[in-house]
Amino acid sequence: MDRAEAEARLLDAAEELFYERGIQAVGMDQVRAGSGVSLKRLYQLYPSKSALVLACLERRDRRWRARLAEYAQSRPDGVERVLAVYDWLYEWFSEPDFRGCAFINSFGELGAVDPAVADAVRAHKGAFHDYMAGLVAAAGVSGQTVGPLVLLAEGAMTTAAISGSPEAARQARLGAAQLLAGQ
Repeated sequence: MDRAEAEARLLDAAEELFYERGIQAVGMDQVRAGSGVSLKRLYQLYPSKSALVLACLERRDRRWRARLAEYAQSRPDGVERVLAVYDWLYEWFSEPDFRGCAFINSFGELGAVDPAVADAVRAHKGAFHDYMAGLVAAAGVSGQTVGPLVLLAEGAMTTAAISGSPEAARQARLGAAQLLAGQ
């Protein structure tokens, strides 16, 4: 097995296990077993659990942002593209394996003890804020709405995870539409 395949298998297994059970509840041996990659090879590629967690977050960040952008770009320009973010959240929250935002979950578990994880989470959330700012600017809406729009999305992520229902995205969309209509 070459390096790329070993990395992909390790990241696939780690991401699934961390997301399903929590980072601290999963040991490196479980990642090894789930990936089929030897423990020696695992530690050659990721010398610590923190390095593995960071690699998972970086990959998830790229995938998450790409999926969101693809969805939003398929919608009409303007306010509809901003509101599409909440429609996409509804679809994400409706997935059978949705367990909340992996970044919020990671920060909750490790943010106080692993500065690199905290930085990765902040970078992801900052990129989401910047993405929303771009959508708002393209829609010709006041930049003052960006913060509240982001908070509506972030609140929906947390509420959907806790409630087990995707309806938080619909409520956030309603709030976002009202906010945008007032501009």
